[in-house]
Amino acid sequence: MPEIQNPNQQSGGPDSRTLLIYAVIFLAIFLGLQYFRSKNAPPAPPNGKHTPAAQKNSPAPSAAPASAPGQTASGNAPAAATTPAVLAAAETTTTVESPLYRVTFTNRGGVAKSWILKKYTNDAQNRPLDMVNDKAAQQFGYPLSLYTYDAALTQQLNQAMYVPSATGTIQAPATLTFRYSANGLTVEKTFRFEKSYVLETDVKVTRNGAPVTALLAWPSGFGDQETLPQYQNAQIDQETGAKTGFHLAGGPNVKQIEPKKVSGGDTVQGPLDYAGVSDLYFASIFLPPNPDNALMVTLHHALELPRDPAHPKTSKMDQVPVLGAAVGSTTGEVHDRLFVGPKALDVLKSIHTAYHFNLEGIVHYGFWGWIAKPMFLVLQFFHNHGIPNWGWAILLLTLILNAAMMPTRVTMMKKSLAMMRIQPQMDAIKAKYAKYKATDPRKQEMNKEMMDLQKREGINMFAGCLPMLLQYPLLIGFYRMLEVTIALRHAHWMWLPDLSAPDPYYILPIFVVVSMFLVQFFTPSPGVDPAQQRMMAFMMPAFFGFMMLHIGSGVALYWAGGNILGVGQQWVMNSTGMGREMKELAAKRAARKRAQGGKVINARR
Repeated sequence: MPEIQNPNQQSGGPDSRTLLIYAVIFLAIFLGLQYFRSKNAPPAPPNGKHTPAAQKNSPAPSAAPASAPGQTASGNAPAAATTPAVLAAAETTTTVESPLYRVTFTNRGGVAKSWILKKYTNDAQNRPLDMVNDKAAQQFGYPLSLYTYDAALTQQLNQAMYVPSATGTIQAPATLTFRYSANGLTVEKTFRFEKSYVLETDVKVTRNGAPVTALLAWPSGFGDQETLPQYQNAQIDQETGAKTGFHLAGGPNVKQIEPKKVSGGDTVQGPLDYAGVSDLYFASIFLPPNPDNALMVTLHHALELPRDPAHPKTSKMDQVPVLGAAVGSTTGEVHDRLFVGPKALDVLKSIHTAYHFNLEGIVHYGFWGWIAKPMFLVLQFFHNHGIPNWGWAILLLTLILNAAMMPTRVTMMKKSLAMMRIQPQMDAIKAKYAKYKATDPRKQEMNKEMMDLQKREGINMFAGCLPMLLQYPLLIGFYRMLEVTIALRHAHWMWLPDLSAPDPYYILPIFVVVSMFLVQFFTPSPGVDPAQQRMMAFMMPAFFGFMMLHIGSGVALYWAGGNILGVGQQWVMNSTGMGREMKELAAKRAARKRAQGGKVINARR
């Protein structure tokens, strides 16, 4: 029998040969890799120096821009190596100042960290308003930062240490330039300030000599938005018109986009005569020199704010939209003018686009603009010609409007007297059909007889509503005017610190209730159902008083002033022969009602 042997004990057996083969293959691979590395290694720099750090940190080929026609990607590499580095060693600030503003820049990103408007104060503190919303800007970017379609590049551009052309404080008119260059990336941002609210901007970004599309941004709302109510009060109201949002203008027409319809990162192509973002009273609007080539990227972020600012740590949090805009051109460079300032009509009228349109359209009065804007222009005329206080100007306008409506009050009183004269006949017709139910067809005959009687006497029962119908559009128009007019922001009168805010002491709302009750008491209402009389005498004043608790005190001042004038006018008219006759007829009707057991609301009528 052949001898049986253990293969594992055989010297030079199959396992030993296998291990030897693996070792040879591994050695061959290792030597091959070393040879390949030596063949493809870059040549050593002269003088035996190592490659600079700038080359080690150069962008990966995938991040490089497409090569220019006739030039390979490798042909751009020497540009990155030879571009001299321009970057600051430490953070510094530069302040540009004029009688209207004080703008403080930091060279970290070449952005504005503060933008003070000297003629306007903050809502919460009586100090100059800072247009920079610092809380939002810390998260979403500061004004005059750059936006690109590459998030990593955007962050690099806005965190780079630029070299400013000046530090400290400089007076407008002035030019301030920020430069940065490293790793083939070159940036130059130039801002030319005049003494107005408009500055000129120039931005150029290149990478390895090729242009990069970079847009100049105002990304984080405005500094007068600090609390939840300030954000909520400045949101879009579809019925009365846009108060805040994006403003896009192609020619004289302005398109406004409300926050909920804005998607962050969307690109809006030209033509754009101007484009930007605003809140209730302030705006940042870019004015491209070539509207056809302009483009804008909409920026929409969300910021959490406490419902109770006094107790932010324990209060529930709500999210509010923070809007911004980045504007540039299809050429990749930015050469725009930028308006940063108040939405004051006289200021906006003086600013013109490349096609000579002004910025007046960003003040949006809504549907009632045909009333609201003329009312403001009249108020402004009063204020600029002898009445320096807006509250007194409002009262003067109230006096003029009520004087203009005086003929309608006289007409109303004549119609009321005519109605009172035929009231016995009307009562007789009602008594004739009193036995029939309301669903009985014969009730229609009663209505026809009453209408025929009024027609024969030349009476229109709705004519008495004319003064009230005229007052309501004026009230709504005044409310819209007061709501969007920055001239009335923080304007004081007597005990009122701000005519655009509710009365903090509730004096005017109470005055509105009392004065409106007196108007209802003294105004004749012949033929009105007692239930309707009670509503008019009590419910309407209570409703308007409640409404005045929550709207600007300037509106309450206008309404209360009109009520007092109305009481005076009605008292005078009640003292005339026509008024005395109405009083006698009302007394006779009241006596009949009492004899029949009915209720009387106002025996003087």
